[in-house]
Amino acid sequence: MGSDTYRELDVTGGTVQCLPEKREPVEYCRLCIHCREFRVKGTYVKSPSLAYCVKCRVTGEVDLSTVQAVRCADRQGEGFHSITSLIG
Repeated sequence: MGSDTYRELDVTGGTVQCLPEKREPVEYCRLCIHCREFRVKGTYVKSPSLAYCVKCRVTGEVDLSTVQAVRCADRQGEGFHSITSLIG
């Protein structure tokens, strides 16, 4: 899935419009299987949720207080889905 197919979710008041009827705290994104990247000061950084992805192996953290937007791969309208259910 290319970056042009991701949903771009703006961060407002520390939350994102995860689903049309539901806002979620941006903190949830760092643990969501759909989260791919965070925009911080105009630059995209990989999401810590990709730490267990064999291809990505992200190990860095993101200062969530500085996040402007989230690139989300959820195209089916599933909403927040924690990676902890996959690794636990």
